Amino acid sequence: MSSTPLLEVTGLQKHFPVHAGLLRRQVAAVKAVDGVSFSVAKGETLGLVGESGCGKTTTGRMIMRLLDPTAGSITFEGREISRLSQGRMRPLRRDIQMIFQDPYSSLNPRKTVGSIVGAPFHLQDIKTEHGVKRAVQELLELVGLNPEHYNRYPHEFSGGQRQRIGIARTLALKPKLIVADEPVSALDVSIQAQVVNLLEDLQNELGLTYVVIAHDLSVVRHISDRVAVMYLGRMVEIADQADLYTRPQHPYTKALLSAVPVPDPAARKERERIRLTGDVPSPLNPPPGCPFHPRCWKAQPKCATEVPVLSERTPGRSVACHFPED
Repeated sequence: MSSTPLLEVTGLQKHFPVHAGLLRRQVAAVKAVDGVSFSVAKGETLGLVGESGCGKTTTGRMIMRLLDPTAGSITFEGREISRLSQGRMRPLRRDIQMIFQDPYSSLNPRKTVGSIVGAPFHLQDIKTEHGVKRAVQELLELVGLNPEHYNRYPHEFSGGQRQRIGIARTLALKPKLIVADEPVSALDVSIQAQVVNLLEDLQNELGLTYVVIAHDLSVVRHISDRVAVMYLGRMVEIADQADLYTRPQHPYTKALLSAVPVPDPAARKERERIRLTGDVPSPLNPPPGCPFHPRCWKAQPKCATEVPVLSERTPGRSVACHFPED
């Protein structure tokens, strides 16, 4: 794994305007993502976790440039891409691809598998050595499907097989970075492990770099090298996977990990279960100071007035908290 960042995100924001009145004037803004910064090295897997509505998927869509950021920068291979036009982004689509959450709705039910997986070759006008059909069949074989599935339709496959089709389409252009948005959440538990293992095998074989967006902390622990935790549009902690799971320093991270199911009854009794009070604040009207302070058991008066800055406390560990865990 290289130490040079393949992807670098700095101060990324996405505010969705709220309009009201006869003249449709902007009266407020939903701060879906509010100043997120992180980097991903070549060959690394970064897990992006947090509760629903924390801004994970919006961040992934901005990296893909499916959404234009309100502010901040996105640098890919040293090139600033956050302000590129769609025309100038088109060649970069070969290097940055996405795996979608729902493997059925992301596939055109009227198209055969061959048409779906072969579409990137036609859209990017890429010539293959032995023809598109041969290239598609090789991709199907790479993801664990039968090359004879070329002429079948998505409804003829199971959920796990459909996700493999989506992965094959993602790999068609030999991307360098893949943003995987909840790649296994729509699958049965028995199938999730197979898809996660497939993603790991492909990474080792093809040298891929992943940003994996998920809410299942056990999946993230299995696949990630580093983990970034988001809360209400902000990054609260970034650390190596092993360090974060064994010694969480942000109170929100600690609360999240305490909710992960433990199969061992003895270990379950010994573990401290942290139950957060209240609901997640609205991104339309976030609280002043630290966004987590209304639900935090360690909150002090300072937390209600000053926004904590994400800063590196120890090498490889960054925390945005005035009073982090020791």
